[in-house]
Amino acid sequence: MINLKLSIHDYISIKIHHTDLKLTGFIKSKLEPFNLAPEQNLIMMLLWEKDGLTQNQIVESLDKDKTNIARMAANLENKDFIKRVQCNNDRRSVRLYLTDKGKKLGEKVIPIAEEFNAIVCKGITEEELLQVEKVLSKMNANVQNLND
Repeated sequence: MINLKLSIHDYISIKIHHTDLKLTGFIKSKLEPFNLAPEQNLIMMLLWEKDGLTQNQIVESLDKDKTNIARMAANLENKDFIKRVQCNNDRRSVRLYLTDKGKKLGEKVIPIAEEFNAIVCKGITEEELLQVEKVLSKMNANVQNLND
């Protein structure tokens, strides 16, 4: 038997992973009736906030791979939630615009996202939430530094 310094239940990364699985599973079940995956919903949330973003702006905002964003955008376009338009001044740049169907989808999904956020944050003070954000940012930076 190998001596571990920590029990499997003591690793913060495992606790965060378990929480992420629960959160993702819950929101996935809520979005399923709308033919929307949680990752696709992140793009839609950005567009409901500000329509006409470029794919690169979405890549930066979500800190995701360009190829994944392009694939998800294509899927959203196939569902008629968005339309992709090449920029006139830069043929390599693509802007994403909500369709009427995508705008109507927001009227149904945004309240679900807001309710989900309220459920997740129930009983947690604003100060505690700021502390969580601060700690997660530090963890992200620590991991990012390993990749640099």
